[in-house]
Amino acid sequence: MTREHQGGTRGLAAARKGFWSGLRFTSLRLRLVLVFGLVALTAAVSASGIAYWLNREAVLTRTQDAVLRDFEQEMQNRAGALPEHPTQDEVQHTAGQMANSSQRFAVLLVAEGTDGAAVYGSSGGLGGFALSDVPESLRTAVNKEQKVTSANKHPYHLYWQRITDDDTPYLVAGTRVIGGGPTGYMLKSLEPEAKDLNSLAWSLGIATALALLGSALLAQALATTVLKPVHRLGVAARRLGEGKLDTRLRVSGTDELADLSRTFNSAAENLEKRVADMAGREQASRRFVADMSHELRTPLTALTAVTEVLEEELEYEGEGEGGSFDPMVEPAVRLVVSETRRLNDLVENLMEVTRFDAGTARLVLDDVDVADQITACIDARAWLDAVELEAERGIHARLDPRRLDVILANLIGNALKHGGSPVRVSVARADDEVVIRVRDNGPGIPEDVLPHVFDRFYKASASRPRSEGSGLGLSIAMENAHIHGGEITAENAPEGGAVFTLRLPQDPSPPADEDAEDTAGAAGDGSRGKDAKGQV
Repeated sequence: MTREHQGGTRGLAAARKGFWSGLRFTSLRLRLVLVFGLVALTAAVSASGIAYWLNREAVLTRTQDAVLRDFEQEMQNRAGALPEHPTQDEVQHTAGQMANSSQRFAVLLVAEGTDGAAVYGSSGGLGGFALSDVPESLRTAVNKEQKVTSANKHPYHLYWQRITDDDTPYLVAGTRVIGGGPTGYMLKSLEPEAKDLNSLAWSLGIATALALLGSALLAQALATTVLKPVHRLGVAARRLGEGKLDTRLRVSGTDELADLSRTFNSAAENLEKRVADMAGREQASRRFVADMSHELRTPLTALTAVTEVLEEELEYEGEGEGGSFDPMVEPAVRLVVSETRRLNDLVENLMEVTRFDAGTARLVLDDVDVADQITACIDARAWLDAVELEAERGIHARLDPRRLDVILANLIGNALKHGGSPVRVSVARADDEVVIRVRDNGPGIPEDVLPHVFDRFYKASASRPRSEGSGLGLSIAMENAHIHGGEITAENAPEGGAVFTLRLPQDPSPPADEDAEDTAGAAGDGSRGKDAKGQV
């Protein structure tokens, strides 16, 4: 008989915890198969264990009852017939007769001889059955005289015990002849029964293995049945995420998976309607902005002509050669001139933005000397005294000169307006890119504003709802960089000031389209993000 150590239980619990911890990272199919297999294994092992235990008890009890009944009968018939003080030969002969019963067990008889000494008689089977082969506890129980009562009519009883010797099970029993007779012990081998029980255990084990294999195959089939709709749902969700809003699932059945498919189809249909509605609204909004910009150009053209005349009159009056403006009216005239110019820039920027949103903006590429292009941009806007250029001549790239001029004008103009002079512009070549850096001499850009400087109409301060720029300059510059296949980044220099870095490929791809628009975004918009408002 073995004793289980408590430490084994703790180790088993730790192993089980580690198993389930690792199982969480496996596929759902494998988890279903394993869980189903574990349930089936538990059920099969439990059923096999119960069946084995019931059969074991039945076999042993049946054999035990038959042996004990035969031994008790032999003790009454043969041992009880011995004289009160038998001789050695009589005891030996009787033990041999008792061993020849149908159950074939070994017998040991202990009697008191004529001289008062113990007389032993053994059947001689099983290598000689001796008193030392009988457990001490069994001998004590057999020889203990019980008090005779109404419930206990005999002073001595039959006792038995199962023992194991050299891995062979035995049944040992003992009793005394009532009325003063010998004490008898019996030893019966249970090896045939043990072999039968081992065969039964093997059969149950094979049945358990087959049940486990069958449950694994069944679990695989069930997992396929369950996971197939889930797989289709995952594929449909990925297609929906890729923008294929017409994706739908085929619904069959009335179970939970079918209900899930219906819910997915309903959600996809609502999403498709919502996206279509939003796309329609966005398209209408773009068309409204484009139409409004075009409609404003006609009156703006007339207003621009008038304001040019008024501006000439102001300059003429300023030269002291006589003028027609009342001193009270002159500030209003100057305000009309500046606001008309600002409105004209805003309309031009809006038209440029609508081209980018509609995807109609195209490049007209030419071989450009980058340093010459920057110099021309600075000279055209009279920024020579405020800008320091560090550019090596001979750095060429295939770019759209007009769009590059728009980018440079916005970056440099922005730096002059918000950072102050001198503004340093440098040009370098890095691999297959042209890198242009524009650095100002100002306090830099606040960290919370940096991520939004290229947003349309972004307002960095709610207390300044109005500025001289339209809030679209840097956004248009970024769009022009993107259409070249480039990028603009903004950061603060460690020694102070903001740095805008423009990276453009020397030969953009795809090839340029020779169709170009008539106008570009207004240069020098000066919208670093201080007076913006929302994203359009």
